[in-house]
Amino acid sequence: MVVKQLVTAEELWAMPETPGVRYELAEGELSEVPGAGAVHGLIAKRVLKFLDTAAQLGDLGEAFGDGVGYILRRHPDLLRIPDASFVSWARIPDRRIPEGFWTLAPDLAVEIVSPNDRADDINDKLHEYLEAGTRLVWVFWPRRRAVMVYEPDQPIRELGPDEFLEGGDVLPGFRVQVADFFAVS
Repeated sequence: MVVKQLVTAEELWAMPETPGVRYELAEGELSEVPGAGAVHGLIAKRVLKFLDTAAQLGDLGEAFGDGVGYILRRHPDLLRIPDASFVSWARIPDRRIPEGFWTLAPDLAVEIVSPNDRADDINDKLHEYLEAGTRLVWVFWPRRRAVMVYEPDQPIRELGPDEFLEGGDVLPGFRVQVADFFAVS
């Protein structure tokens, strides 16, 4: 019988960094997050640029790029690292950003699908975000040049290149044509 060693978010934070290696926690088990390709990185950069501009102009909160961890559930810990995210000032006491992982779900989580991603894994992640309290999840599909929009208790929407992605109640005033995110190749 194999006994798996469960890891807490605090233990993960205290682990020495290995260059180029990142981990998420799935039910307390370490799960290595593979590196991303160049197109993925460019799309992530564009997403963050648009998110950050909207967040700053409206003084709405903070946008974060890849690498920021969110503890979505405890005992065993579930920690995810979205490709981009947003947290509103209303949820940040005294506008103090934590040194370590966030102990809350982001208001907005963004995942960009890479060629090696499995649809089941992406589906699991978006449900984990929503169950933890994330109000908006965007999943970018580079090959299709489309964005899937997920909100609690709302129908799933797919937006093509000619449509506009909007921030709704999470990011009021955010409106970007989907094609603009994919103008990288």
